[in-house]
Amino acid sequence: MRKIKLIAASAAAAALLAACATTPATGPMSFFVTSAGSGKGADLGGIAGADAICQRLGAAAGAGGKAWRAYLSTPPVLPSATSPGAAAVHARDRIGAGPWFNAKGVLVASNVANLHSGSGITKEVALDERGNVVKGRGDTPNEHDMLTGSREDGTAFAPQTDTTCKGWTSSTDGSAVVGHHDRTGPNADNWSKSWNFSHQSAGCSQEALVRTGGAGRFYCFASN
Repeated sequence: MRKIKLIAASAAAAALLAACATTPATGPMSFFVTSAGSGKGADLGGIAGADAICQRLGAAAGAGGKAWRAYLSTPPVLPSATSPGAAAVHARDRIGAGPWFNAKGVLVASNVANLHSGSGITKEVALDERGNVVKGRGDTPNEHDMLTGSREDGTAFAPQTDTTCKGWTSSTDGSAVVGHHDRTGPNADNWSKSWNFSHQSAGCSQEALVRTGGAGRFYCFASN
């Protein structure tokens, strides 16, 4: 039995090494941080509206031939007497298989598993679609809060608490989970270092997002 387990582990390691070996070191842009949000706080017009923002910004940067998707989750909607409900949307399931490269051609992650385990997202890598560095902690203003509504593994939260400003449609009530693109925070705790799951915003308005270190920006990935 131990021999079988060792063989299986060796095969898995070999597959991982093979995948890494076949991932190109550079490539055309397939990932960026939005250079601006919707202007209405966390009201992005829902996930479809956020995708449209990604598509518009990607096209303006010369990458309109790709299918751009916002890295956003929404919790399930429980059925009621007047609604059949809706399934959860998981950010990790929306963004394709990878690999993804920033506007400078630098590899961000080779695949979905790598993105959520050994992510290469840092302030130096998480550029906007124009190739500009996004301001982080220590800069003025700090804009390191990225809207995600996601757990660390890229999945949605349970519906009991609003983590997506009502499915990315509210600039008034609610709150949103954000990550830190610069992987820094006020201390050394893991939540301070997470690119997709750091804390909840103070609210959903543009003012509330700015107050907690953001600007209503989010991540965009090419799904093809």
